[in-house]
Amino acid sequence: MQDLKMDKEGLGLVVEAEFQRLGRTDTTPDFQTSYWVTCNCFTVSDGEMQEVGVGLYPSVSLLNHSCDPNCVIVFEGKQLLLHAVRHIQAEEELTVSYIDVMATSQERQKQLEKQYFFTCDCHRCETRHKDTEMLAGEEESWKELKASVPKVEELQSAKDWEQMVAVCQATLDKDRALPDNNLYVLKMLDLGMDGCIHLARWEDALQYGARTLRPFQLYYSGPHPVRGVQLMKVGKLQYHQGMLSQALDTLKQAFDILKVTHGKEHSLSQSLQQLLGECEVELSSAQG
Repeated sequence: MQDLKMDKEGLGLVVEAEFQRLGRTDTTPDFQTSYWVTCNCFTVSDGEMQEVGVGLYPSVSLLNHSCDPNCVIVFEGKQLLLHAVRHIQAEEELTVSYIDVMATSQERQKQLEKQYFFTCDCHRCETRHKDTEMLAGEEESWKELKASVPKVEELQSAKDWEQMVAVCQATLDKDRALPDNNLYVLKMLDLGMDGCIHLARWEDALQYGARTLRPFQLYYSGPHPVRGVQLMKVGKLQYHQGMLSQALDTLKQAFDILKVTHGKEHSLSQSLQQLLGECEVELSSAQG
């Protein structure tokens, strides 16, 4: 789960600090140009939505934001691909989401105002759509869990996988009356799966990942690349643990999404299609 556009706050602060060091003010054309670049950069990701760099794509930067967009952006190497994820009416504006939509309306508004200097007025924000589900459970418990998420993300950035998984497990093991669709439980489950994958703890990774699928379907409704990739990861874990029937169903769901969000010709879609074929052959053989 990541922001589509680059973390402008971080790069903007670096640019601003350098101009201050040089004795320049923020009214200079050079600074304004540099800051414009930071506003319009995109985080370049691989097919599995993992960040690999930053790119500037001027024409695509013209697209406006919506928390319920009709288009998504994925990358094939350095090539940016724009795909519609639902039927678009004639003269309807094309939109993408600049940020990860799996956040409450308040958190999304705060992030958009801080990084992009506007207030989103899309239907999802105005109606606070799905905020209740995201904050389900005892408030005191989810606030405690919310405070733990940044600490685990720091461990993820440091690639301290052992400590990261230990903190995830200890946090989730606490007696909390929180469902898996609580936003902060879900974030912790996703982080736990990522850590276990890096540690080759496949069974634990599957236990975490399987619990994310229903909430992901709730928050990433319709074809969404993040949900498609999550299904693919869980399907792979099922496949390599011999759960062929479950894996086939999960991988089919993943492919149904990725063929829309990535396109059938994308390398990730093609590798997934190959895995589906292998799974079908093995399942058929096992069934005799």
